[in-house]
Amino acid sequence: MDGTGALGPPCDSIGPAVVPRRPHPEVQFVMRILVIGAGGVGSAVVGIAARRSFFQHMVVADYDPRRVEHALVQVAGDPRFSGASVDASSIASMVALIRNERITHVLNAVDPRFVMPIFDACLEAGVDYMDMAMSLSTPHPDRPYELPGLKLGDEQFAKAAAWEAAGRLAFVGMGVEPGLSDVFARYAADELFSEIDEAGVRDGANLVVDGYDFAPGFSIWTTIEECLNPPIIWEADRGWFTLPPFSEPEVFDFPGGIGPVECVQVEHEEVLLIPRWVKVKRATFKYGLGNEFINVLKVLHTLGLDKTAPVSVKGVSVSPRDVVAACLPDPAGLGDRMHGQTCAGLWVTGTGKDGKPRQVYLYHVVDSDWTWAEYGAQAVVWQTAINPVAALELLAAGTWSGAGVLGPEAFAPKPFLDKLVEYGSPWGMREETPAG
Repeated sequence: MDGTGALGPPCDSIGPAVVPRRPHPEVQFVMRILVIGAGGVGSAVVGIAARRSFFQHMVVADYDPRRVEHALVQVAGDPRFSGASVDASSIASMVALIRNERITHVLNAVDPRFVMPIFDACLEAGVDYMDMAMSLSTPHPDRPYELPGLKLGDEQFAKAAAWEAAGRLAFVGMGVEPGLSDVFARYAADELFSEIDEAGVRDGANLVVDGYDFAPGFSIWTTIEECLNPPIIWEADRGWFTLPPFSEPEVFDFPGGIGPVECVQVEHEEVLLIPRWVKVKRATFKYGLGNEFINVLKVLHTLGLDKTAPVSVKGVSVSPRDVVAACLPDPAGLGDRMHGQTCAGLWVTGTGKDGKPRQVYLYHVVDSDWTWAEYGAQAVVWQTAINPVAALELLAAGTWSGAGVLGPEAFAPKPFLDKLVEYGSPWGMREETPAG
């Protein structure tokens, strides 16, 4: 299924509504984008955006000029792209760059440690913001495997009123996960279900990397954060609560030739976003990590190598997690060695529009050999990057607009899903059980 069809009326919302605003002329017709972060995802954003015409200029910025150079090689000769140096921890540095380059939109493509300074710099500079991962969580000090502490995105939502008052949009969680599955949740509510029992993100892959026994396809810094923090769940009659890492294993059968993969509970933004705009009885996130990957993460935790607080090593202060990241291959450089498919999707159960029981899996499968041949990027980073580019195009056209701190669920889903098809990377839907 390619997702075509007319949209019905939106379902009842239990979170803040979109605050419409007329797009500024320069946003609708002259979009100047600053991409902060020239790693795997930032570089893939450049390659995807280069084939589109919705923006006037894109500045790619990073603390490491070599990464910027590498990202821009693929668009050599295209005057719409340029590079810059920036410190993502310095609000002043980012505000100056935004103003000097007359930026209208900032895409945050660095790891979540830098969400808040970039987020705050955009508000100060008066530009719209987009990220693919939200502000970090802090476990509950006494009952971490029962109650949430500071949740993912809490720091951003706490400033929603300021963004709304400024008439600016902070578009949060618009990668693949979070991002695409959040769009699927809104689509399921609008088009497929009259009542949703569970909206459960289920991600899995059969990717292999030649020459490496352990080579994560995404930032290990972010992976450790997600997988070792207490996973969070939403239930309508209970609210948000937490469980121990790797809880509730289940085998999920993924499409695209991937097949059955064991998935476990992982902390992720979708569980914090979906219930704010989509009425569901339960929201979960399970990821197909595999036993080997889980064992590596458990060993890192046991040895304290997942910690971020610096330790002294022969007089040098270093973060253990940064050392782990430095010892592993850069995910951006794995494209020619990575093979297989990765699948991101949302499993939805409940009552269909016809009043009968329904269960579907909405999904997006990407093949790494194809992304490497077509874009020079491995599948995981490319699948992440296509979503913010498509979202920016909808904002540039005025198809999507709003003010405040909004997630993907706050916007009409069909234009985005149609855009994926237009980009040559269609989504799919599998009926898990017949209606009725």
